[in-house]
Amino acid sequence: PNPFPVSIPQYLMRYSLFPACATTALLLSLSSQVLAAEPTGGAADHHQPLDTRTAVVDLAALSDMKQLIEKLASKRVIFVGETHDRFEDHLNQLAVIEGLHNLEKEFAIGMEFFQQPFQPHLDAYVAGEISEQELLRRTEYFERWRFDYRLYRPILSYAREHGIPLVALNLEREITEKVGDGGIESLSEEERARIPAEIDREDERYRQRVKTVFEHHPMAKEKNFEHFLDVQLLWDEGMADRAAAYLREHPEKSMVVLAGSGHLEYGQGIPKRLLRRVPSESVILLSGTHRGLDKDMADFLLYPQPVALPESGLLGVMLDIETEGEGISVQGFADPSGAKDAGMEEGDRIVKVGENPIGSYSDIRIALLGSTPGQKLQVQVSRAQLVGENERLTFEVELH
Repeated sequence: PNPFPVSIPQYLMRYSLFPACATTALLLSLSSQVLAAEPTGGAADHHQPLDTRTAVVDLAALSDMKQLIEKLASKRVIFVGETHDRFEDHLNQLAVIEGLHNLEKEFAIGMEFFQQPFQPHLDAYVAGEISEQELLRRTEYFERWRFDYRLYRPILSYAREHGIPLVALNLEREITEKVGDGGIESLSEEERARIPAEIDREDERYRQRVKTVFEHHPMAKEKNFEHFLDVQLLWDEGMADRAAAYLREHPEKSMVVLAGSGHLEYGQGIPKRLLRRVPSESVILLSGTHRGLDKDMADFLLYPQPVALPESGLLGVMLDIETEGEGISVQGFADPSGAKDAGMEEGDRIVKVGENPIGSYSDIRIALLGSTPGQKLQVQVSRAQLVGENERLTFEVELH
């Protein structure tokens, strides 16, 4: 996986401390470099010494999640990485949160996947003042992040149940998209006031890693690298700044930071920028899946078994979310499509799914949350007529 994300995107209510992913926390020891051997190949290799370092794993030192959590309890900031669409990574994040809570540690959960302007809605959700569905609408989760909400649902449910504060870390998309197009200098004074005043650009290794990602980006030839770098810096500095502000405001609390692994590995993204603002004892946890053994990458590597979400039921429609009007317009159909089989047509505007009125893309996603393939739902549409008012039609759609 890329060490840095190239863009900001896209059921279980409770888990015990030891989820089914059966994670092993691995303590690593890296041997010192032995004498580099002189290659015996062609002249092109003559000045390229072989890297003969050997990573040594002491199997007797293998530990489990319970032992790991005991080691985390003394840290003020615990960074737990994720690959956004890997459920097992989120189960490990939940296991850390549950374990620390069971040890009666006072902490908040900082989350990359919510943007800072929506903090009041997270507070209202944890306080029990709004429902899960209302949280998703008010934070514009499906428009701004879009990854399957079920990946994060157990974490948010646990936080609400136990009154653990949730902190929206990310800058709003409007700012990072504008910077991606025109650089930080394109921001207005009001927008500049929303970003960190201090941005560290001195880490050359960070710059080179971002550049490697940029060069593999499909739009690299059409984009400006410095603007791309500005966006990465804003993500990392912005999340670090918000987390640091919370820790300063709540000196009695610690924080578990949940973010993409590219923001955490080698400590170059969020960690060093947070600790620059609030010096603290900290630890970085990353999944070891598809990673080499590098002692500088993290403090602990976790090796969970793959865990897949159950398949979710789909209407089989492509939506036009740009055109204004009642409901959401059907732009086309997937293959197969239960909606098409039921008699829906392109241009129909979906106004109700089950008992859920539809006025936005979020409403569609919320209406289908928890649905399964083979399930049948009543879908009401508004269909334009050549003459007169639109016709209301209801179809029984079998989800695929």
